[in-house]
Amino acid sequence: MTRRLRPVGLDFIDDAPVRLVFDAGTTAPPEAVYHALAEEVAGWPAWFGAVTLARPTHGGAGREVRLRGGVRFQETVMAADPGQRYAYRVDTTNAPGVRALLEEWRLAPAGSGTHVRWTFAADGPTAFRLGLAAARPGLGHSFRTAVRALDRRLTARRGADQ
Repeated sequence: MTRRLRPVGLDFIDDAPVRLVFDAGTTAPPEAVYHALAEEVAGWPAWFGAVTLARPTHGGAGREVRLRGGVRFQETVMAADPGQRYAYRVDTTNAPGVRALLEEWRLAPAGSGTHVRWTFAADGPTAFRLGLAAARPGLGHSFRTAVRALDRRLTARRGADQ
């Protein structure tokens, strides 16, 4: 059953009852990472193993995302700052328990590559919060694996362009 979540603004990244923050690095520059995140939405399943479908909606102002296991999201893009930040809010989902969810990808130059920070900000009842706390290691592993796969993809693309 699809449910509508509480609409939240970008300030939810700092104020959410549950904030999971993960960091990783790439050898690709911030502009290339941003392009893959925000402009090649349909390419997410090629590098983020949990994602089975991703497509832009509403002329790029939204996204539809499906995860392994059947979880679905309809999202609104909240921030699209080229080379720096990409954030989206989940508007509807079939995932149980969640009341509000916002994700933010921050990019910063790191030598010739990029420092990537993913913040997963959420709210839900106590059982949901405890479940997220227990899922933290798995979410972190999924994120780091995805960033490594994205980096390999972007590195191969750079090599093909040269």
